[in-house]
Amino acid sequence: MRMLYLILLFTESLQLQCDKKHITQHVGGEINLICYYDHRFRYSKKYWCKGNSGNTCTILVDTNSKTDATHRSFIAEEGRGLLRVKVKDLTLDDGGVYWVAIDKMYADVMTSVNVVITEVPVSKPMLRPLSSLEDGSTCRGNPLTVRCGPTEGTGVDYAWYQRTQHNQFVLQYSSDLYLKCDMLREDGDYYCTASNGMSSQQSDVLSVKVLMPAERGCKYVVTLLGQPFYDCEDKTSTATAKPAPPTSRQVTMTVHSDTTKRSLPINQTDPHPFLSRAWTGVPCWYTLLRWGSFVSLLIVLCVIVKCTKGRRKRAKRKRRACTRVTAQLAN
Repeated sequence: MRMLYLILLFTESLQLQCDKKHITQHVGGEINLICYYDHRFRYSKKYWCKGNSGNTCTILVDTNSKTDATHRSFIAEEGRGLLRVKVKDLTLDDGGVYWVAIDKMYADVMTSVNVVITEVPVSKPMLRPLSSLEDGSTCRGNPLTVRCGPTEGTGVDYAWYQRTQHNQFVLQYSSDLYLKCDMLREDGDYYCTASNGMSSQQSDVLSVKVLMPAERGCKYVVTLLGQPFYDCEDKTSTATAKPAPPTSRQVTMTVHSDTTKRSLPINQTDPHPFLSRAWTGVPCWYTLLRWGSFVSLLIVLCVIVKCTKGRRKRAKRKRRACTRVTAQLAN
């Protein structure tokens, strides 16, 4: 009896064969299956069904009529002895045992296919503020929502972490981080993780500098790599957070919290114009002293040169007079 069963199974395998026996796909993907059958069954009905047993499986679609209500399954003749099965937009519920079968009197010809559906691995999550960072709203104590989300991934679970100078802990399990005054007591870094059954990824760091902690009317600056931020000290300019030099750990940009240092207005009048700085940045009295010393030096040099020339002329006249006297005495 066992031998007869093996013979029948071998005979059926010759009558119907598919190019895959095991298929692994991710959510959102599709199944493409090519099967070959004996040309004697060219005009027989072929069908695609799901179930652990070929005798009790549920028919999803056949070559005569489509029975799949969602229209995601497809089976069709591709030529003499060639059959194609296709299932698109896969979900986790699509995993299981399937059967490609040929309708035959007394006993259908069937071959099984095992399908495994997995989650799509998550990519690196991106942080996106839901309101602009360059309008200075955080300088007025307004709340800010930052959303974490990967570009790829299914069945994603989120977690937000806070890292301070003293410790690190899980803040919440959600995709959105809501920053508000009553939770900002000190400076800290925030980042999120996105994970599923296939992989886990961590986002860039969101840096929060608390300038004035308070339950109401706090003042803080949020910086995020590649995002513009408002300088609460300057109150006139914005900047963009840039990548830090490559190190073993990422360094985030911070904004100085010393709000007492202010630059003087450029149109302020100096009460002592003589002591004020010139265009070159040097005091006027120093400039006058320097040029006066230079002129005095020139005068001294001119006097020395003039005296030296006069002394030489007198020496020449004396030599000439001595020469004449000597000539007269010789005559």
